[in-house]
Amino acid sequence: MTKKVLIRNASQIVTPQGHSACFGKAMGDVKVYENTSIFIEDGIIKGIGDPAQWEKEVPRENQIDAAHKAVLPGFVDSHTHLVFGGYRPDEFLWRMGGMSYMDIMNRGGGIINTMKATREASEAELADHAMDHLKKMLAMGVTTVEAKSGYGQDYDTEIKQLHVTRKLNASQPIELVSTFLGAHAVPPEYKGRSKAFLDFLLKEVMPVVKKENLAEFCDIFCEEGVFSVDESRQYLKKAREMGFKLKIHADEIVSLGGSELAGELKATSADHLLHASDAGIKAKAENGVVSTLLPTTAFCLREPFARAREMIDAGCAVALATDFNPGSGFTFSVPLMLGLAVIYMHMTAEEAITALTLNGAAAVGRADRIGSIEVGKQADLTILQYPSYKFLPYHTGVNIVEKVIKKGELVHTASV
Repeated sequence: MTKKVLIRNASQIVTPQGHSACFGKAMGDVKVYENTSIFIEDGIIKGIGDPAQWEKEVPRENQIDAAHKAVLPGFVDSHTHLVFGGYRPDEFLWRMGGMSYMDIMNRGGGIINTMKATREASEAELADHAMDHLKKMLAMGVTTVEAKSGYGQDYDTEIKQLHVTRKLNASQPIELVSTFLGAHAVPPEYKGRSKAFLDFLLKEVMPVVKKENLAEFCDIFCEEGVFSVDESRQYLKKAREMGFKLKIHADEIVSLGGSELAGELKATSADHLLHASDAGIKAKAENGVVSTLLPTTAFCLREPFARAREMIDAGCAVALATDFNPGSGFTFSVPLMLGLAVIYMHMTAEEAITALTLNGAAAVGRADRIGSIEVGKQADLTILQYPSYKFLPYHTGVNIVEKVIKKGELVHTASV
């Protein structure tokens, strides 16, 4: 039976437009409807306007009054490390005391610390852990989340993480997009043998990941002291031959050339980019690579923010994501992230909205069906408690999401 839903009389409906990423100046071109309604049928947007018959067609219990509210596309958090074991609060305070990210890794902390805890955790423990975080992410208006593996770096744990992601995708409202990040670090058993470790992933783990359809994307941490540009190139090329779409952790700690590699390979996205070079920025713009920036991680690491303004002015498509993880950025705060992007990264509010919606959707290969409020797209919507989208950066760091709709279903209402 057809289900009809009506979002009535929204003060604003605010959305980027299109079925692919917005690049450069186009990121600021959001459409703003005023005092308008959205008609939804079976989870798909069927109309935007104010025809009188819509209120007659839709049962009263399926109508949501959005008077004095702004409605935006559901937010897409396109870079997270959702499934992990353990926490690392001590390391956060070590960083605050002056220790660098790489210093902590060399002490046996960092990714290796979480690797041990994730290897020891059961699937049920990992799922419970992640489910708690997903509920809080939903409350912030997030309707789609990319979830990486990478805290196992062995066969059993990598597959375990991906199985947990699959189960979570089927058991709660947020849509999860799975990425294989086995090449997140070199585990202790392969110390000094990074090429042998990548060969192990390619021969022993990734064929199973592909056969069981456990991940859509493949990612690698291309960074000084982890995996070189050449190692990353060869690994990602082989991943593409196996049928994976490509992502890359690039230029986070130093300017290594990961952005240039992303352009060369025409990866779906390059992420972090705190130290992306001018040549790397140009390569991403010219090759259609989404630049996924993670401001809360730079904030927590006390690192310079990625050059969002320069990237946009150079014609890049910028996405914003939280990088939620237990180490370098233990936060999924969308309000904090948006505030940092506008205040410190010199993005306009309109660009930030595009980055968190349509460009985030493009970064996970879904801009054809989510990321904007347009007829024919999936009805993933976020309703704010205020009448204008401008309250998102203005009410700095505060969650102002009142209701969340996923595939036309009301899945969250903020408590009063």
